[in-house]
Amino acid sequence: MSAAQRLAEARELLAEHPVVDGHNDLPWALRQQVRYDLAQRDIAGDQSAHLHTDIPRLRAGGVGAQFWSVYVRSDYAGDEAVSATLEQIDAVAQLIDRYPGDLVRALTADDMERARAAGRIASLMGAEGGHSINNSLATLRALHLLGVRYMTLTHNDNIDWADSATDEPRHGGLTDFGREVVREMNRVGMLVDLSHVAATTMRDALAVSVAPVVFSHSSARAVCDHPRNIPDDVLALLPANGGVAMATFVPKFILPAAVEWTQAADENLRAHGLHHLDTTPEAMALHRAFEEARPRPVATAATVADHLDHMREVAGVDHIGIGGDYDGTAFTPSGLDDVAGYPNLVAELLARGWSRADLAKLTWSNAVRALRDAEAVAREVSATRGPSNAVI
Repeated sequence: MSAAQRLAEARELLAEHPVVDGHNDLPWALRQQVRYDLAQRDIAGDQSAHLHTDIPRLRAGGVGAQFWSVYVRSDYAGDEAVSATLEQIDAVAQLIDRYPGDLVRALTADDMERARAAGRIASLMGAEGGHSINNSLATLRALHLLGVRYMTLTHNDNIDWADSATDEPRHGGLTDFGREVVREMNRVGMLVDLSHVAATTMRDALAVSVAPVVFSHSSARAVCDHPRNIPDDVLALLPANGGVAMATFVPKFILPAAVEWTQAADENLRAHGLHHLDTTPEAMALHRAFEEARPRPVATAATVADHLDHMREVAGVDHIGIGGDYDGTAFTPSGLDDVAGYPNLVAELLARGWSRADLAKLTWSNAVRALRDAEAVAREVSATRGPSNAVI
């Protein structure tokens, strides 16, 4: 089969089994760039000059469901973090209201299936970092009522009850309160997301959770030794848990040669007084100038496929998915430049001998099943236990 034929087959497959993407930071990009003025970033048309994401490219990429990240930076704290998270949730609601022919609110696995049948993109939400609940289980429950269906336990920094992958160990994983957060997430039906957390936190959460966990945007540590990735012993725990590890496309997490380069590029931003996660036009101009002087190692769809091959080998094909992290990263792989690129990844996997049935699990079925199973656990647990009012 030629490359063109594989790409055509990939698009045909995605028409029937579209991508559930675990993590897209469009709401944060809209906050940074235009303070949620959606008229300035009308995603009904081409926004490739500003964003990785717009509706035409979501359609071209075969996306059928998107977990929109309602992320706020981990240096936001206390009430500020909660308020900013609420603003992010409101931004997703505005997007859904503005584009009803393309986006539809989804809260359940059945909602996802109905959206697929109707040809619309199921729009779910994930909160990125436990700082968003300000140590309050009532706030966690409120986010769930507002439609948040996963919470990443940490972002880049430790919080009062959990260690992050990219901070100095403080708790040795989860504290007692952190374990109670996991139990309460199980009770309400919110997926526990273990991207960004320390390996100790991953293991603690898996020991506590009676519902499937997800990694909304993480890849294999054995392929690229970055603390943001998943160790093999943790991947091996997913079959018993029912969870799903969703491979990310961020070059510094998937390509070893990109790790050092990105650290230097981030330092360049800090030297100019900008946050290292900044993707505003000013920051991107600095990145481009840095790249001209020091060419960037470039990841490709094959790089991501290497991770998926390994994750499949260790965790099994029923426990892997896709979480691109578009609009949350300054750089993307060649061929996966934006949300239109998913067919290129599927075509690469077809070339490696992946079956259509296995690809359908990767793109759609695994993520939908994980949410459905979490809903079933929530019904069972909530029948025997009421809301927790635990505090630190």
